[in-house]
Amino acid sequence: MTRVLVSLAILEGDTVSPGLIDLLGTVDVTVLGYHVLPEQTPPDQARLQYEDRANEALDDVTEEFATAGGAAERRLVFTHDREKSIQRVAEETGADAFAVTGATGPVERLLVPVIGDVAVDRITAFVTELVGDRDIEVTLFFASDDEGETEQTALDDGAAALREAGIAVETEHVTGAPFDSLVDAAPGHDAVVMGEAAPSLRSFLFGDEAERVASETVGPVLVVRRNEEEDEEEDEEGEAVASDPAAESDPDTESDSTAE
Repeated sequence: MTRVLVSLAILEGDTVSPGLIDLLGTVDVTVLGYHVLPEQTPPDQARLQYEDRANEALDDVTEEFATAGGAAERRLVFTHDREKSIQRVAEETGADAFAVTGATGPVERLLVPVIGDVAVDRITAFVTELVGDRDIEVTLFFASDDEGETEQTALDDGAAALREAGIAVETEHVTGAPFDSLVDAAPGHDAVVMGEAAPSLRSFLFGDEAERVASETVGPVLVVRRNEEEDEEEDEEGEAVASDPAAESDPDTESDSTAE
């Protein structure tokens, strides 16, 4: 079953819009509630102080996802390193995508950009599972500084796969700066689904681009993770390209439970 990781700063009032909860009703969800600690604060100390309040808030969100239709599990983490904890939990749960939360009502149109070094087949497979048999339209979008037959072929192939699954889809190929073109294309769409560009999600989920997409498009952004096996390729000199920055030591404390 397809799984999406939804991370929330659980003690800072982060919430999930009803539209995103409904959109993810066709997939399984892991809700990761995290609280980033000052460097000098031991995680165990924070747990004693904040755990009950964090669990109460996390239980409420997890139950909303479970009610929407998919299986929902939850994790609570007190950590000094937000990025490392999110990456680690994604690996442990086998998450297929990350959610960058944003405000949205009912989702009727998805913008699916295929910009950069992304696997179009993985993105379209995810979108197929996400949409299911619901009446949600999809725009496959590509932008580049010049025209390219390869990109148009990728768009056409992706559109064909979605149409075969019974999903209404149109394609849009524009010439221009990719990121600005993506932001310009977002109006009229309720959420964005995009691929994780090489070499890792860091530059998107934890960088300036994540904040820009989330704020400029307003709605939620789902980022389909790359295939680990594809990332751990060896170059001509036999050096492996590491794809798991979460493999380092992570000094957090954590509790898990599942809402059925």
